[in-house]
Amino acid sequence: MNRRLWLSVGAFIALLVGALSIYLYVKATPYQVEIDHGPSPEAQANPYLAAEHFLRKQGLLVSHANSLDILPTLKPHQRSLLLLGDRSNMSPRQVDQVLNWTRAGGRLLFVAEALWDEKTGQSNDLLLDRVQLRQSLSKDLKEPPPDPEDDPYPKLTKLYLENEEAPAYVGFNTEFHLDDPKNLAHAWANSGKATHMMQVAQGLGSITVVTDADLWKTPTIDQYDNAWLLWYLTADTDVTLLFTTDHDSLLTLLWRNFPQALVALIALIALGFWHVGVRNGPLLEPAPRARRQLQEHLRASADFMLRRNGQHSLLQALQQDILRRVRHRHPGFEQLGVAEQWLVLARLTGHSTRAVSQAMSPRAKQRLPNAEFSRQVAQLQNLRNTL
Repeated sequence: MNRRLWLSVGAFIALLVGALSIYLYVKATPYQVEIDHGPSPEAQANPYLAAEHFLRKQGLLVSHANSLDILPTLKPHQRSLLLLGDRSNMSPRQVDQVLNWTRAGGRLLFVAEALWDEKTGQSNDLLLDRVQLRQSLSKDLKEPPPDPEDDPYPKLTKLYLENEEAPAYVGFNTEFHLDDPKNLAHAWANSGKATHMMQVAQGLGSITVVTDADLWKTPTIDQYDNAWLLWYLTADTDVTLLFTTDHDSLLTLLWRNFPQALVALIALIALGFWHVGVRNGPLLEPAPRARRQLQEHLRASADFMLRRNGQHSLLQALQQDILRRVRHRHPGFEQLGVAEQWLVLARLTGHSTRAVSQAMSPRAKQRLPNAEFSRQVAQLQNLRNTL
């Protein structure tokens, strides 16, 4: 009966599961979802990765460097060097090397990094000062050019080319302005209120100065004519992009992802150092040399001997001292019998024979009361002092 019951329950459950599966199969509708995992680690590490791929598609040979140490290996002929990274640590010697490389026929492009200071007559950008161009804020222009009424894109930078009716539109940051006080530039690109790109001849080569290079980074290079401008400035050359790819340190990553574990580890290390470290109390002043009297030293020595050897050894030591003194005063004393020795000792000390016998008799090793022990010691000392 039980077996039939279990078979019926099993068949019912199997039927129920089958019916549910058929229902879900009929009602379920498959669909496709595209999940955006964001930029790849390579794209996150290199903000100009899309620019590099674009230039390679145009047939240009593109490389990336992290420092100016690569400059001696770059031949200036048909070579473009793009300084897109931070140059705050650029030395005067490196500025001379870059300019000499450009005069030999190279194409140099760099981003102006500092504003011109009228008080000091310079900026913090050594390379920009050597090119004799200046950068300022667009809002500080004394007489900004009027906005053309027919300009459809006043916030975009326009580059006009010969034999072209319409300009190229690029997305420079319009907050900055380039100024050419000595009229050295032979080409430039302006927005509605400021200039954002200038080209200056330098020996056999040329220098292009821009207010920013964000328009060539991955999120914005495909906007307007940004990519075209990069190709136009580097056409028919091999391209080297120079910028430092900064990566977060291990400590920064640990603090960002595991702050509690890092704090616990630091606390554990501190406790470990505290545990194994040497802990010193306050310094003790040196004790005076004559801080105790001789009587105190003798008392301390006697207390030590009493605790270590017991009462019997002290009494026996006094008795041996008395016998040694008697042998010194009465030659042949050790050859006499005990009774004769006590008679001689009584005659020499002036004590009775009974008192001498009580003092010099062998003592039991059992512990005596303090009063009895003190009495026997005093009696033996009295005998010794009279010899």
